[in-house]
Amino acid sequence: MEIQKIISELQFKAVRSSGAGGQNVNKVSSKVVLSFDLKNSQALSEEEKALLEINLASRLTGDLILILNCDEDRSQLKNKEIVIKRFLELIKKTLVVPKIRKATKVPKSVIRKRIKDKKSLSDLKKSRRKPDF
Repeated sequence: MEIQKIISELQFKAVRSSGAGGQNVNKVSSKVVLSFDLKNSQALSEEEKALLEINLASRLTGDLILILNCDEDRSQLKNKEIVIKRFLELIKKTLVVPKIRKATKVPKSVIRKRIKDKKSLSDLKKSRRKPDF
């Protein structure tokens, strides 16, 4: 995965943001919408594309386009930086393949200890009973 190559494939669109900001909101297009075409990406290998398609299935459109937007800041440039950072974190997180868990047996010493403790507790409780004549 080449980060610079991926960033060059990103497409940005500036849109008028909603929410607080007064007249500034009505005049300035500060919201940034990032779109990434997963299917036509040259920066990712076929295995990486398949992995991203599986892990990001709920976030992709029908044409395999990932869309992220940011309107946290009043500055378009800061919103662009935030959305790029968010995109890269998302891609890195979804490309990590989890380690396969190896099934292990319970050691015999642990089983012996559990039975021994059980027996000693049983003996202790027996000793508290009234004697049977």
